[in-house]
Amino acid sequence: MSGDELRGRIVVITRPAGTASALSRRVRAAGGVPLLLPGLALRNVDDEVEARDGLQAALADDVLIFSSPAAVRFAAALAPLRTPATVLAVGQGTAWALRRHGIQAPLAPARQDSEGLLDHPALQELRGRRIALIGAAGGRGLLRAQLLARGAELSELHVYRRVAPRLDRRHVEPLLQLLPSALVLLSSAEAVQNLCRILPPAALARLFAATAVVSSERLASAARAAGFARIALAASALSADLLSAAMRPN
Repeated sequence: MSGDELRGRIVVITRPAGTASALSRRVRAAGGVPLLLPGLALRNVDDEVEARDGLQAALADDVLIFSSPAAVRFAAALAPLRTPATVLAVGQGTAWALRRHGIQAPLAPARQDSEGLLDHPALQELRGRRIALIGAAGGRGLLRAQLLARGAELSELHVYRRVAPRLDRRHVEPLLQLLPSALVLLSSAEAVQNLCRILPPAALARLFAATAVVSSERLASAARAAGFARIALAASALSADLLSAAMRPN
């Protein structure tokens, strides 16, 4: 990056609270001005002992599926991720997190969402295979339903919780001055829903006037339904891909 690709534009980062520092640095390096607006907060599960026991049992299964980088991070905090299982990641960001925690060759689909993962060859013949789906409660339930339909012996392990963020004047007041040239980086439909519910109408209107940079076609649909009119599609939720899409002329 030459340092001026974003040319002073405000870049709203909606990643979970406490996880946006590296992306903020990249925005500054590209000449942008980061504005933190967390759409989610991530928390430990209520019963960590139960979660640790469940994880240690899951590590002996045939296939492990990690649903997000946060799932990897919280799982690794419970127990070392040493396993003979086939390990799959929903996207490249999750695969990168797995490699950081010792999984040498995690599998990830070219299409970085649940549909893409379900098309992976490793998930086609599942009858009688023990599969652990590792993440948080909630979500669309598509993976769960399809894995069961394919005959998997499925266990779901929740290693963290997604909750609504706590937003205050420090988050809202800058939005009231937001220009239409701003960019809003989105990688979670749940975050979009939380922001729509929490933000006051005037702040939300300013947000919707900006360009949403989204990590998937599904999220593009969610952003459009929420109220964004201008949308740029990134190749994935990786920071480099979101910023590459943000820097394209629009």
